[in-house]
Amino acid sequence: MINDMMKNKKILTSIYKFIVLILIIISCEGSSDVVLNVGSSGVNSDFSSNGESGTGIGGSMARFTIVGDYLYTVDSWDLNIFDISDQINPEFKSKVGLGWGVETIFPYDNRLFIGAQNGMHIYDLENKVEPDWISTYEHITSCDPVVVQGDFAFVTLRGGTECQSFNNQLDIIDISKISEPTLFKTYSMINPHGLGIDGDCLFITEGEYGLKMYDISNLNEIELTEHFKDISSIDVIPFMGILMMIGNDGFHQYSYDCDLGEIDYISTIPINRL
Repeated sequence: MINDMMKNKKILTSIYKFIVLILIIISCEGSSDVVLNVGSSGVNSDFSSNGESGTGIGGSMARFTIVGDYLYTVDSWDLNIFDISDQINPEFKSKVGLGWGVETIFPYDNRLFIGAQNGMHIYDLENKVEPDWISTYEHITSCDPVVVQGDFAFVTLRGGTECQSFNNQLDIIDISKISEPTLFKTYSMINPHGLGIDGDCLFITEGEYGLKMYDISNLNEIELTEHFKDISSIDVIPFMGILMMIGNDGFHQYSYDCDLGEIDYISTIPINRL
């Protein structure tokens, strides 16, 4: 009986988290502030190995994330830290000044990677209430979503009036020496927005120019394996073989297999904006 109750609780919790994810996506007005909070058995094991209760798996354009019992949010200038161990009564703990043009936040390996219009800031989470600055990778003024895997960070730079730049590119940054990140390789893009990574699969949303899937097994020569050109795409979250993508017209799902280099359309939930 107890085992059955535990199983039912886990199932209900998973359903609840998925519903919350959908609601957050639908509520976004053209942005991608999406974070899926998973337990220690989730796909991102970077924090679970340290005994954390959960970590946020978010889109590259998200402005908040969850690590264990803490919620981290960014505004244009600051990193804000909240203790959410009591989810009914979250408590603001501290604020860290980041400078101007802050846009996105991405957790990886007990660190926060924060995208700003002038670069990528890296903060250590050994002290989760007061994160410590490690380093900053500077680039031209541009919109700057970030995802990280292993010794590399992947950053898309987008041009246009909003982003104050004419460059449209993917930068791969070597972070093996975390205190001195360096540019590894640059690839030209059309109009990149968000991106997501899972193993040898890299997904890049190109706004009105569609969704791309790359094989990145060789970072010196990444290979475009699929390009859906007839859709609008803003940001993506790859999660256990399912790609969740938000576009101007709705929430799309795809199944993917990195070993085979395949991606297939599953479904769409339309969004009717008021």
